[in-house]
Amino acid sequence: MARFSLRQLELLAELPRHSTLGSAAAELNISESALSQAITAVERISGEQLCVRRKSHGVHMTPAGQYFAAKAARIVADAEELGDSFPRSDGSLRGPVSIGCFASIASHVVPSTLEGFRTLHPGIEVKVQVGTHDDLLPALENGDLDLAVVYDLLLPAGFTKRVIYETRLEVVLHPGHPLAAKESISLAELESEPLINYESTPSTENTRRLFADEGLHPNVAYSLPQVVLVNAMVGRGLGYGLLYARPNNPPHTLDGLPVAIRELEPPNSPSAVVAIWPRSSRLGPRAEALLEHCIKAMDGAWGRS
Repeated sequence: MARFSLRQLELLAELPRHSTLGSAAAELNISESALSQAITAVERISGEQLCVRRKSHGVHMTPAGQYFAAKAARIVADAEELGDSFPRSDGSLRGPVSIGCFASIASHVVPSTLEGFRTLHPGIEVKVQVGTHDDLLPALENGDLDLAVVYDLLLPAGFTKRVIYETRLEVVLHPGHPLAAKESISLAELESEPLINYESTPSTENTRRLFADEGLHPNVAYSLPQVVLVNAMVGRGLGYGLLYARPNNPPHTLDGLPVAIRELEPPNSPSAVVAIWPRSSRLGPRAEALLEHCIKAMDGAWGRS
């Protein structure tokens, strides 16, 4: 395999823009003789004549030289982009970071996290994927995501975790429901009531296990894949929901109907929202900066609730 140095590629990439070696050398901050020697070295490695050099006629790229210069320019650009992706001497960060977020908390976590982040780190490009464990965990393992924000529930081994905020299950009721008059409600009181179940991995299994541990069986009326749908059904008086406490969670549905949020008596399945990434990977500086901003944003969000 032919081996060219990055400097050699940089020199050849610049050459088509100039009619003389002197002009190219001045632009590249190199002597004309050193540039000529570099061209000769590249031609020797490639086995092709890349340019015609004549003192009286300047320098002209051959078809092979034009092709080589175009490829070299792309490689040099990619190398510069790669270098920009890592911390600079002044501490600034550039490049992409990909974050995943569990669907039921995405509307609370993602906007708060991204608010103000670009002002702090204008060179970081954030990409967001929303889904359940079935979507996010494979994406982490495949390297498609730098980190994911999920509930600390039924997570497999092999992930590093960092707590973003603590949470617990709450009961969401129609304000006119008899149990809404109470400050806290037990699972036994809910057993016969119609449950609007949030259907996702791992939420479904967690709810089933919570009742089973108490020897109870929930009366599942509907299973829906979105929290906003669960709330909307509760707002219409079609049942109750069991949802984790979230920052900035208003006591009404998306269409403006009120709901009553009450404490679930223990066992209320205390948990946490955590950032996770594979133990085999080290969190990069861009992802670390985003995570720190997320934690601060969520602290502030709880304060506004």
